[in-house]
Amino acid sequence: MGRRTFLAAATALGIGAGVSTHAIVSAASDDKTPDQNADKTAEIYQRDRDLPFIGTEETFSTPTLLKLNSINEDHIAFLEEIGLSDLGQRRIGDMDAGGLDVQILSAHTPSVQNVPGKRGIDLAYRLNRQLVDGPIAKYPGRFKAFATLPLQSPEAAADELERSVREDGFLGALTNGHITRKYLDHPDFEPVLARAVALDVPIYLHPGYPADEIFEILYSTTRPEYTKEYQPYIFSGSGYGWHQEILTQCIRMITYGVFDRFPKLKIIIGHMGEGLPFYYERIANDMGEPTENSLKKPFEQYFQDNFWITTSAFPQTELLNLLLKYISVDRVMFATDYPFADIKEQTDWFRGVDLPREDKEKIAFRNAEELFRMKMPVK
Repeated sequence: MGRRTFLAAATALGIGAGVSTHAIVSAASDDKTPDQNADKTAEIYQRDRDLPFIGTEETFSTPTLLKLNSINEDHIAFLEEIGLSDLGQRRIGDMDAGGLDVQILSAHTPSVQNVPGKRGIDLAYRLNRQLVDGPIAKYPGRFKAFATLPLQSPEAAADELERSVREDGFLGALTNGHITRKYLDHPDFEPVLARAVALDVPIYLHPGYPADEIFEILYSTTRPEYTKEYQPYIFSGSGYGWHQEILTQCIRMITYGVFDRFPKLKIIIGHMGEGLPFYYERIANDMGEPTENSLKKPFEQYFQDNFWITTSAFPQTELLNLLLKYISVDRVMFATDYPFADIKEQTDWFRGVDLPREDKEKIAFRNAEELFRMKMPVK
């Protein structure tokens, strides 16, 4: 498959990160015409043109990571084309064009989670230091970061989390799906969770690709003609599998008592809740009864007490409204999923969302300021 064909297919299907973005403005009500809705959206947009933004899920890579985590040369070419490894003026220009004041950077999935032992530990440290010595130093105030952790070595991962937070000012850590077929509810990772609680920093759960046996059962095809468009790969990732995987991980963490053992643990998930708003009542009702005697709180209470949710790559008002039906506006944060999604498309969308100005400020930047104990840069 040629590079051009790969890029066209990948762009259309959102390969490598969140779904392709479509700014769907839904200020609709039954008693308004489309023109009236458009006029109201435009009026709200003008009111909130000055809204600052912190992007809480913004991805980067490096030449080393591109080689480590890409499926072939065409994939690398695509990721380079969209600017994934650019941490300089191109990225700053896109931020300025969209009015995104700060990006919180995180390494492209699966980061170093497949790298065991000392090599993984050294690579995580080098990636974290590259951010500190590179874009964070070069563009003061424009970049913050989540730590990359060598999760196959949990004690070392906990130490690197503490080092990066205390020495380099990182805001927490981001993980990418399963770690050698285990999730964070496994006892192996309690040192990492305990350290995050001690440091009072969150862990962002980003999706990762499934283990081989899960891929074969759920996502493989018996029709090889479909693989030329990377259909199983995208099906297991941004097209569907990623969102199922993260929501499953969240339910596992609640069900198996992670938040009873670590009641102050802070978890972030992206993509407008990874399907949680749609499934919220079914999960709360059906999981509540079998866990009533094994958990310290009602099942749904953990979503209120331990989770924050970002809007990354889902600029859809109807989904935001559904999310806010179940999750406090104090727990929702803005994100773009750059460079897999367009910054300006999403900031423009959010400026036009029909919410009170106070609530929009919370989502756009104030909740992030509070959670991460940071301040917007002075312009």
